[in-house]
Amino acid sequence: MMSLLRPHWRSDASLPARFDKMLSGDKRLGSRDRRLYRELVYTSLRYLPWIEPLLDEDPQGAVRRTAWLAADTPSVKPFRDEVAAGMPACPATTEQKAAVLGVDAGALSPAWLAAECPDACAAPLRDIMLSRAPLWLRLQTDRPEVVLSELDSLGMGWKRTDLAPDALELLPETNLSRTDSYATGMVEIQDIGSQLVLRAVGIEEGGQWLDACAGAGGKTLQLAAMVGSRGRVTARDIRRSALEELSQRAFRSGVGSRISIGSDSGPEGGFDGVLVDAPCTGSGTWRRSPHLKWVTSESSVAAAAQLQLNLLSENARQVRTGGTLVYATCSLCRSENEAVVERFLGSEQGFEPVLPGTRLLPPSHDGDAFFVASFRRSG
Repeated sequence: MMSLLRPHWRSDASLPARFDKMLSGDKRLGSRDRRLYRELVYTSLRYLPWIEPLLDEDPQGAVRRTAWLAADTPSVKPFRDEVAAGMPACPATTEQKAAVLGVDAGALSPAWLAAECPDACAAPLRDIMLSRAPLWLRLQTDRPEVVLSELDSLGMGWKRTDLAPDALELLPETNLSRTDSYATGMVEIQDIGSQLVLRAVGIEEGGQWLDACAGAGGKTLQLAAMVGSRGRVTARDIRRSALEELSQRAFRSGVGSRISIGSDSGPEGGFDGVLVDAPCTGSGTWRRSPHLKWVTSESSVAAAAQLQLNLLSENARQVRTGGTLVYATCSLCRSENEAVVERFLGSEQGFEPVLPGTRLLPPSHDGDAFFVASFRRSG
């Protein structure tokens, strides 16, 4: 399986879809096998510079090292006990792991990253970006006890956080699709970092909002919940498939009546708020999508930054006087974050910063990394 993926893992941004197709197409694999292979492949991608050199000269050594580095899950432990027998317990930090293996910890960061986000090249941010992220849910009900009771009855352990009252943390391997809470829209899968973006802005009830890059709609649904029954959200995206998924999620969530999907029209005088959750290189999601670390380059960061500035400037015109413009990414890169904000304020008149560019980093919330800034249109 690794040999089939190897030609693509430094070039294919859609590698997870390729891998999922391989897994689902092999009828010999049971669910436990799929979980094991998934963890081993994703571990290999997280630690690629430590694994790749062994694939030709010592394939068994590559498997042994990967199993040793993999997360300690029920599907991995028996395999690790067999193939990594005799190795010491895997330590917590990247530097300690590197010392045991006799490898370079710095090799795990792309060369361009130090200029974009120095913190991501050292502890504690580097350590957590190399780990698996929990599964985060957002409660979409005024009866959370029903959800918690079902999770308890199914043996799905959960934790709450003071950072977001509607957030629940579950183990990464939890299969939420078999729960009534998910089927009836009482919960949505949404990373805690994503949830904190809109909470950082402070959304008022009753407003008319535009989600200009809605995608499949995690923040769209949260935004619809935050504006309340008197508010409305218009969701736009150039990807039809994403809007179709959003339509299904909105129907299931119970807030679909507050969301207008794909509409080109807006309120007269402009929207009270516009969210530009811009497409980016996704470096903030490396915990879930480690392949992106190896397919992203300085040129792709620069291209993303220019697109982001264009989208921000274009959608700023949709904000009414006194309204709010929000810019967000799931990137670690300064070029896509603070630099875009600086360029926007330098070229657009009539916008005052309200929330300075803020990075929401995993050491504070154990999720993905995000950036958010907001502005007020003064006229």
